[in-house]
Amino acid sequence: MNGHAIRTIYRFELARWLRTLVQSILSPVISTSLYFVVFGAAIGARIPQIEGVSYGAFIVPGLIMLSVLTESIANASFGIFMPKYSGTLYEVLSAPISYIEILLGYVGAAATKSVLLGLIILITARVFVPFHILHPLWMITFLLLTSITFSLFGFMIGIWATGWEKLQIVPIMVVTPLTFLGGSFYSINMLPAVWQKVTLFNPVVYLVSGFRWSFYGISDVSVSLSLGMTLLFMAACLIAIGVIFKTGYRLKA
Repeated sequence: MNGHAIRTIYRFELARWLRTLVQSILSPVISTSLYFVVFGAAIGARIPQIEGVSYGAFIVPGLIMLSVLTESIANASFGIFMPKYSGTLYEVLSAPISYIEILLGYVGAAATKSVLLGLIILITARVFVPFHILHPLWMITFLLLTSITFSLFGFMIGIWATGWEKLQIVPIMVVTPLTFLGGSFYSINMLPAVWQKVTLFNPVVYLVSGFRWSFYGISDVSVSLSLGMTLLFMAACLIAIGVIFKTGYRLKA
């Protein structure tokens, strides 16, 4: 394992992130704060408790997941797309390092950024609503798994994309709607029976449900199922990326 190569890629990606702190940190924190103001304060005052938890506190895990999912994909996809776009990716591919080391560098940096952002939003949320974390270790576990999994997914999008517009299609047209429909702002038990079954095909439901359970001990699906679905999606991304590097899909052209 070439630790020097991994550290070089990792540090380069973090340095690029630190140069754009306004877009990387300030923008998502402000956006999430507005959600707390609108949903937590304005709408939450008119909604009774959900499963014994105030509405403002109930949406905290969902809003953190919304930001983490979005930023994980954005960081990882841009991180690999930019060198591909500029042509410097060929230098990385021709270096004596394996695709695993390349993956660890890029995805590790993207996941680190997402975890830090999630923790910052968690701290910011305390300004708006009181809440507690029942299982802090599980909260960190779900946060790490989600960040790594969707950083892998974003890495795939960055390789697949052939232009800047394609880089935004999946996050805007697919991931964001799935997040809003995945129980971020409500419990799926509030939906009609038919839509509850339909919602179970949304992978984000399992992420939000498991993460919310780590806060309040309540969930829409079992915690073991949430963890299993997250690991399954991570495994699928790893297999797909392995195939991409083995075949050179959109890397050699």
